[in-house]
Amino acid sequence: MKVAGLGFKREVTLAALREALAAAGGPEDLAAVATVSDKAETAALKLLARELNVPIRPVSADVLAGIATPTQSESIKAKFGTGSVAEAAALAVAGRGARLVSTRALSQDRTATAAIAEGDGE
Repeated sequence: MKVAGLGFKREVTLAALREALAAAGGPEDLAAVATVSDKAETAALKLLARELNVPIRPVSADVLAGIATPTQSESIKAKFGTGSVAEAAALAVAGRGARLVSTRALSQDRTATAAIAEGDGE
């Protein structure tokens, strides 16, 4: 199962999410997009998921806090207890044996990050 994890600011645009996802490797063969639960209803994310025809898989902040990530943002670590929401969300949803195939990539306006993980989906 291939999952794109997305981290973003509240004011994110669909264009910024697309750009971050493209920089992380693109939307090909994605089974889902994942993000922290409190942002799962963000309009731009819902538009992206509809465009890609994939579900949004919310991940609780508690789950994200337990996931080690290769990249580290001090502000994200202070808020969520993990170095990257995008990487942690992708890993959480991809399931057992999950591994990152792309570490977080950033949109040019710095409002969105994306990472891609693959796992067995369980």
